[in-house]
Amino acid sequence: MTIIEKIIAAHSSRLEVVPGEIVDVTIDVRLARDFGGAGVIKNLETNNLHVADNSRTFFTFDCNPTGSDQQYAANQHRCRLYARENNIRVYDINMGIGTHIAIDDGLASPGSTLVSTDSHANILGAIGAFGQGMGDRDIAAAWARGSVWFKVPESVKIIIQGKRSPLVSAKDIVLNMLKRFGADGLLGYTVELYGKVVEELTLDERITISSMATEMGAIALLIPPSPVVINYCQSRSLQPFEPVFADENASYSQVIEINADDFRPAIALPGKPHNVVWINGIKGTKIDSVFIGSCTNGRMQDMLEAAMILRGRKTAPGIVLKIVPATDEIWNMCLKEGLIEIFKSAGALVGNAGCAGCASGQIGQNGPGEKTVSTGNRNFEGKQGKGEVYLASAATAAASALAGHITDADDIPEKPSKYAYPIKKERIISGPVSSQNEKKTVIEGKVWIIPMDNIDTDMIYHNRHLAVTDLQEMGKYTFGNLKGWEDYPIRSEPGDIIITGKNFGAGSSRQQAVDCFRALRNQAILALSFGAIYERNAINAGFPVLTYTNLNNLDLKNRDQVTIDLREGIMTNKRNNKTITTSKFSEIQMAIYQRGDLLLL
Repeated sequence: MTIIEKIIAAHSSRLEVVPGEIVDVTIDVRLARDFGGAGVIKNLETNNLHVADNSRTFFTFDCNPTGSDQQYAANQHRCRLYARENNIRVYDINMGIGTHIAIDDGLASPGSTLVSTDSHANILGAIGAFGQGMGDRDIAAAWARGSVWFKVPESVKIIIQGKRSPLVSAKDIVLNMLKRFGADGLLGYTVELYGKVVEELTLDERITISSMATEMGAIALLIPPSPVVINYCQSRSLQPFEPVFADENASYSQVIEINADDFRPAIALPGKPHNVVWINGIKGTKIDSVFIGSCTNGRMQDMLEAAMILRGRKTAPGIVLKIVPATDEIWNMCLKEGLIEIFKSAGALVGNAGCAGCASGQIGQNGPGEKTVSTGNRNFEGKQGKGEVYLASAATAAASALAGHITDADDIPEKPSKYAYPIKKERIISGPVSSQNEKKTVIEGKVWIIPMDNIDTDMIYHNRHLAVTDLQEMGKYTFGNLKGWEDYPIRSEPGDIIITGKNFGAGSSRQQAVDCFRALRNQAILALSFGAIYERNAINAGFPVLTYTNLNNLDLKNRDQVTIDLREGIMTNKRNNKTITTSKFSEIQMAIYQRGDLLLL
């Protein structure tokens, strides 16, 4: 078996599992963050459910450690009260990013399983553990039952051959992989990384690479733990563990070899993490701000690399530099080693440990027209604010802060750039609020055809509305960040069906990106493929999501009336009576659909 198959088998009381099987997986570590935690509690209380094992259950407040938003503050307080009542440990606003805490505090260990309302919970692949981001309904089920259903994924083995250049950082490695595989080249797969380059990666570098599995559409990116990583985990683990390695005769869907000699310093252009170019090609592009941090590049190694470049220098005039260590432990190490002084002397704003720029409300966001070099993992439009975001390594980010434009550490000019950009006006959209329709096995409605791929969750439901927990309020924000479709809540009618391209729902684990369609009483979404977390969230909410292969035979036009047989997987265009096959509901999907919610099973 592969690594993921061994971990799932060990956590489902099975001797072996094979791809495609749906099994009940015991979850060792069950996390809820500050914005997702309130939703988890609501699901538990609404369904009169209780926490199965509080020793495995934790709150991690990492999205908004400042409590600067009233709804975040209210949600955090609600979680604290629930934690007191149920004897649940809270890693509060002073602790940092939950997935990092899980590694550094020994909550998770190689071979373990973890779920979180964080879509980058697969960062646990850095230590050879299986982490998954899930919606608040899924997490509530894990808290109440100790396990969740999971479909065993197929595995891909990637071998990195050759030698890594000293100029190529871990962030460059994963950006080079994104350039090759794109947003959906590994969609639905679990990836295992091998090769001498991989074996030599530090834990911090492994975290950087594993944290961006989500951006490639992968379930997880697992790196077999090295002796150094195993020793680190043993020194911190709360209990003994045995690391998990793939069998020599493990079966993979694909085995891919990549040459590290071809890796070059890279940067992702605004809007898409996979739109990667070589830094040399865009050197000189003027910027307004720089952010160093996030679960991808907030480790001590990243802080040290930035400090080496910033030491004794000042950021370019007008450039805003924000630095946020991933955890409080790292923050204190920066203080002890003198890095905080270096950052402050350079002109940086140093924030409390946490997610920072990736989460609304904490430092790192940018404004309309602002260009930012960020070490985060996502640069979807609107994700880190309303400006443009370039993704790069900590070294590139620090060098660019000094230059005032995009550059690398070997090409910092004596005189920095100066510039100014206009501010664009925000478009405000509002719309009707509706309720969810009845469940049927054959549904009928008019279609909206959205011929786009990789519609991410920030386009579907922007992160500035994540604190909303009232279903009826969510509908008016649907597609509020998708160009050309901002007025969808006004145009949409009850019973409508959306048909779109591949990788719909890529990105965040936010449940609202599904529930907003339920609020508008939309009936279903058909796509060529779905983001893995999004598909789970929809199924668990009893909301139909189906895949198709080709629409040509339907001669389908916008607002045609169609019927879809969910049980048989047949879609019919009522205008011409033409049909195509779609995916059909699995047994578990039909059961949840008929009940209306995972928590009602």
